[in-house]
Amino acid sequence: MIEQGEAMGKPLDIESAKPMRVKPRSAEPNLRDQQRVDVDLKVTLNRPGQPAIECDICNLSRSGMLIHCTTAVTETLIPGKRAPAPGDWVDVNARFEVPVVAEQSIQLSARCHIAHLRRVARNEFHLGIRFVDFDGRGFDYVDEYVHRLLTARSL
Repeated sequence: MIEQGEAMGKPLDIESAKPMRVKPRSAEPNLRDQQRVDVDLKVTLNRPGQPAIECDICNLSRSGMLIHCTTAVTETLIPGKRAPAPGDWVDVNARFEVPVVAEQSIQLSARCHIAHLRRVARNEFHLGIRFVDFDGRGFDYVDEYVHRLLTARSL
């Protein structure tokens, strides 16, 4: 029988026990369940009150996009190049075009959060950007475009 203050025959030493750290749950759900498609599109990003910067979209999903950019661009968008903490994302506006038909593209404007920062090379970074809100039917156009690319990829 285990006596009070003992665990498995050893005295329980509360003073020397290391506190357990529990990882906090993210304030947002995991958005990586959306299928991504590789794209080669330009995007113009700007933080509110700052000038616009042009970057490249590496991949796109219904919930966001992955941006490829340089150290200078990353520093402009995220001063100090510190990865955003969950729930403390960096607000950014994005403007980009997606083709609706072979000869016609539509300009989309979205309010977004920079939710992820990863260094991929000495002067190259990837920024994970989550869509928050689109002007007009922007989400529908992204949804249709991603669906079309996924369908073409599976053929």
